[in-house]
Amino acid sequence: MKRLLVTLFGLLMALPAWAQAPAGGGWVSLFNGRDLSGWKNNGREKWVVDDGTILGESTVGHYGYLTTEKTYSDFVLRLKFKCETDGNSGVFTRSRITRNSAETGPDIEGMQVEVDPTRHTGGIYESGRRGWVAMPVPAGEQAIKPRDWNDLEIAAEGRHYVTRLNGVQCVDFMDPDPKFTEGVIGLQLHTGGGVKIRFKDIYLLPLSTNPSITPSK
Repeated sequence: MKRLLVTLFGLLMALPAWAQAPAGGGWVSLFNGRDLSGWKNNGREKWVVDDGTILGESTVGHYGYLTTEKTYSDFVLRLKFKCETDGNSGVFTRSRITRNSAETGPDIEGMQVEVDPTRHTGGIYESGRRGWVAMPVPAGEQAIKPRDWNDLEIAAEGRHYVTRLNGVQCVDFMDPDPKFTEGVIGLQLHTGGGVKIRFKDIYLLPLSTNPSITPSK
């Protein structure tokens, strides 16, 4: 499975920029650019559509999560993000909201791909259990564009995860103790306040048990 995912991910990354999120060919758009259809706001933080992007902004300084209504298992996910402030965010995969705390906002468990303009973007953190499970390689740590649009790619198949930031591979992680095989995709605002971030061009390519995929050009 590892060889299959690495081969698939390499083929996808070789596509030119204009072909990396094609319509059709199995790709699914998770954000229509107009409203938050298909998404759920968990908590009291601000999630709105602004100028064709999803804008997340701290309000009361609690945890906040914008999650898909559908759940996903094995996939390749592509999106763009832009950090307008320093502060911690992330993209959750195979996750679920567990409870809502009056003091800190909702809790979540699952595998998070870090998004932070200062460190570790593209690394993997397991919320609700182990914490950090895979840190970015040195080149990945340097790939972030702190106040510009960034391309983030996440591939998850079985217990294998691969992440890339702006075309640089950050993590190639084979989970020795997987707990999460399916769940929602989630965007995060970290507790503490002061976070403002945008997301757009969110596309997902589902992977079957034995994928044979020819990406659309």
